[in-house]
Amino acid sequence: MIRLALRVRRGQAEIVLAELLELAPSGVEEVQLEDGTVEYAVYGAPGELPGLPDLNAVAGEALVEISTSETPDDWHERWRQFHRPVMIDGPPARRGAARRVPGLHVRPPWEAPSAQTGQELLEIVIDPGQAFGTGGHDSTRLCLALLLELTACIPAPGALLDIGGGSGVLAIAAAQLGFAPVLALDHELESVAATAQNAAVNACAVDARRLDLRVEELPWLEPAGRPAGSLVVLANLLRPLLLELAEKMPSPPDHLVAGGLLRHEVDEVAAAFAERLGLRERERRESGEWGALWLSER
Repeated sequence: MIRLALRVRRGQAEIVLAELLELAPSGVEEVQLEDGTVEYAVYGAPGELPGLPDLNAVAGEALVEISTSETPDDWHERWRQFHRPVMIDGPPARRGAARRVPGLHVRPPWEAPSAQTGQELLEIVIDPGQAFGTGGHDSTRLCLALLLELTACIPAPGALLDIGGGSGVLAIAAAQLGFAPVLALDHELESVAATAQNAAVNACAVDARRLDLRVEELPWLEPAGRPAGSLVVLANLLRPLLLELAEKMPSPPDHLVAGGLLRHEVDEVAAAFAERLGLRERERRESGEWGALWLSER
C-alpha cells in the first residue's frame, strides 16, 4: 500500500482540500505541521492514486511538496484511526418546532456505541469502504446538523433525494429520522455499493443508484414524477456541481440542504438557487472554512 502525501501552505489548504476530495472519494488524511503547512495524504495500491499532473493542478501555487512512501504494517489501524465517531446534537426544543428531534451518533463499525445518556440519540453505523467518509468532515457534519433542524421544523418527513451520496451517511440519517422514500445518487459505483451495504446494516430503506449529474436527468424533480407530499433534496457537493444543479433542476424542491462549500462560495450558490428556482435562505451553518445552506420555497 502506498501513502501519497501533498504538503501545502496553511493559508490555502482548505481550497486545495475542496479540489482534492474530487480526486480522492475515499477520504483524505489531514496533518497540521509545525512549519505552517498542512499535509493531506491518501492511501491506495499503485495505479489507484491520483497522478502527479492532477495533484499539481489541484495544489497550484500552494504546493510545497509531493511525496510517496510505503505504508507500515499497521496501515489498517492508521486508516481506522482516521475515521472517528461523530456526535451531532439534536436541535434544542423551541417554540415553532414541529417535533423533538434526536441527535445522531455516527460511527464506523469498529467503534462502540455512544455511552451518552440524557438525550435521545440515533446510532448510525457507516463503513466507508471505498466511498467518501463516515461523517467526520466539516461539510458532512454541517449538512447533518441542518437536516436535524429541518426535520424539527417541518410538519412531517416526506420524500428525500440525496445527490452525491458518498458512503450514504446523509441518506441513512434521513431514513432513520422518518423520511420515505429515500433515494441516494452518486456517480461512483463504489459509493452506490457502500450506501446499499450501510443501509442494510442500519436496517433502513434507502434506494441507492448510480447517476452522473452532468449528463443524466435527475429523478423526482419533474412535477409529474414527484413522490406525494413534500420533497427534500440534500446535495453535499462542491461549488461547480451545485451551480450545475441549480441550472439542471426543472422545478424547486420544498427544501434543499447544500453543502461542500467554502465560506466565500456560500453567497454565490445561495444566489444561484434563488435566481433560478426561487429558493430562499432559511439558515446557514459554518465550521472552519466550510459552509452549508438550508434553502426553501417558504
